[in-house]
Amino acid sequence: MEDVLNLYAEEYDPAYPVVCFDESPYQLVSEVRTPLPLEAGQPRRYDYEYKREGSCNLFLFFQPLQQWRHVKVTERRTAKDYAHCLKDLVDVHFPEATLISVVQDNLNTHTGAALYEAFEPTEARRILDKLEFRYTPKHGSWLNMAECEFAVLLGQCLDQRIGDLASVQRKASAWEERRNQVKATVNWRFTTAKAREKLERLYPS
Repeated sequence: MEDVLNLYAEEYDPAYPVVCFDESPYQLVSEVRTPLPLEAGQPRRYDYEYKREGSCNLFLFFQPLQQWRHVKVTERRTAKDYAHCLKDLVDVHFPEATLISVVQDNLNTHTGAALYEAFEPTEARRILDKLEFRYTPKHGSWLNMAECEFAVLLGQCLDQRIGDLASVQRKASAWEERRNQVKATVNWRFTTAKAREKLERLYPS
């Protein structure tokens, strides 16, 4: 826990960016009946019945000190999908960085082995040499600021019935662009000092 909190307290250095990473499944749902249109004094009305259209996966990167986030929508959540996200992080989003600290949870695919599954050993090693994994504690994924961004994404953008992957991609991309333009971020206040005070019972006496 303190490892992650101390990382958040460091000053911004473009050569050593801190990026929070998380992922979430998303259920695709379409309407069975056309919603009734807006009327004066009456909101648009939707039928309770819907149709399940499968699911997709949302990968989210969030760099709090630069107020930047990126959402990647994929059909599946596999180790190879995760590996390609990390390759994009290194080669597309932070090509000039010396080392990227990635804050993430302990999901079984969140390891360097995923890159060796997706790429040739030389390429996997090249990508890993620019990454440093910082794991949140077990049952402590709430320490990952990417979870805060996911809550905003789901509340502002995806709290509706969306029946196909392309529409999810389009809506998530528009939300991402808008949030980045206004430089929205997380006002993180939980520090190591507060952790030692509030979670004193967890420390050795």
